[in-house]
Amino acid sequence: MTPGSAPPVRAAGRSGRTAVVVGGGLAGTTAALRLADAGVAVTLLETRPRLGGLASSFRRDSPVGPLTVDNGQHVHLRCCTAYQWFLHRVGAAARAPLQHRLDVPVLDAATGRLGRLRRTALPVPLHLAAGLAAYPHLSPAERASAARAALALGRLDPDDPALDGADFASWLRRNGQSARAIDALWELVGVPTLNARAADSSLGLAARVFRTGLLTTPGGADIGVSHAPLGDLHDGLARAALDRAGVRTLPHTRVRAVSRAPYGGWRVAASRRAEPVRGRPEELDADAVVLAVPQHEAYRLLPDGALPEPDRLLRIGDAPILNVHVVYDRRVLRRPFFAALGSPVQWVFDRTGPSGLSGGGQYLALSQSAAADEIDTPVADLRRRYLPELARLLPAARSAAVRDFFVTRERAATFAPAPGVGRLRPPARTALPGLVLAGAWTDTGWPATMEGAVRSGVEAAREALGGHGRPHDRPPHGTERRTAAV
Repeated sequence: MTPGSAPPVRAAGRSGRTAVVVGGGLAGTTAALRLADAGVAVTLLETRPRLGGLASSFRRDSPVGPLTVDNGQHVHLRCCTAYQWFLHRVGAAARAPLQHRLDVPVLDAATGRLGRLRRTALPVPLHLAAGLAAYPHLSPAERASAARAALALGRLDPDDPALDGADFASWLRRNGQSARAIDALWELVGVPTLNARAADSSLGLAARVFRTGLLTTPGGADIGVSHAPLGDLHDGLARAALDRAGVRTLPHTRVRAVSRAPYGGWRVAASRRAEPVRGRPEELDADAVVLAVPQHEAYRLLPDGALPEPDRLLRIGDAPILNVHVVYDRRVLRRPFFAALGSPVQWVFDRTGPSGLSGGGQYLALSQSAAADEIDTPVADLRRRYLPELARLLPAARSAAVRDFFVTRERAATFAPAPGVGRLRPPARTALPGLVLAGAWTDTGWPATMEGAVRSGVEAAREALGGHGRPHDRPPHGTERRTAAV
């Protein structure tokens, strides 16, 4: 025991078992809930003052008054069954509704023409046929070629290791896709979901996205957007659910080391940074530890022997996302969101209601994925770049006054889905019984999405329960990895 520290904490639950979860993002919160539901006494440690990780909110003292700001725009799809389970589990499903049917407005900045990507209720793949046939941003020949490529993509197995080493852009070109089709269709979907351009994306991950979202069930790609701040869902409601489940949650707590406990199990050495115990070391003993932290932090905490090649974690790269926030003095957008072509603007969302903006006006959030070239650009330069683009896309913005402009930067928003990343991603189980990994960067088969994070938490809890000699409990519907035929 560290001199001056409290004795190690160990409180057994209904099962007589204990666990410590390190990290309060979606992966860690999911693992904690699943373990607690199985009767395990769980302590959840989080460095930040709030839960939610990279899908959270903060308060901003804006010139227009206090705003609640999501650190980045996040959406989910109907095919994200694990994340929908999470929303139901914490009582947040009604605050993040799904579209009745996929409908994405796509605005061409060069022509001002608005097109829509839509689906019908017909079976796969006919559900997309009418929408693709009417999509004005591709020529008739490009639409026909895109339909053939979609059928070919549907025949790929995302779990095939050969696909992991190939890049998506080369496959698209081999399957007859023009540069315009890649930009106006494939990257329109792929960039925000993969956080990378097609040339920088693993074909396996791209196949997972398009097969699962567009080519498995008619409604798989229907979009869900939170009508509340993400912090209300992933921190407020999630923390209440953790409390009800009996999870002990310790924010402001940094884990210093994970080691074997003297009499079996694991010991977690941590430091509390919140008053009135600032800097006080704390040690917790547990039967199982879930490391639900970014890959570089997991590398720091992993004991020797946990992974055969731990250095592989350091080779999983990071990919940034830039978010541009603009508050106008009047309404300039009449729809909840749209995507843009022929512009540096990618996707624009109306966040007026969730932000709490009062006194009129409209708050738009621009989500800019694969933003390595702009992530360190000064705010003034971004203002000069994006405000004219918004005026070009939205005529009403040309006469509107900008009441606030700011940016949020997530330099390590996701892992980089580069070709070959699949062989670097570890499974949840380590070589040390009772020590498991969670996080969207683990081997879920999914890119770094909220869905992937929740799936990783489910799998981590399953492994931790199995390590206790307990039967694997049934996973939330749809979280098992499977490949459905078109």
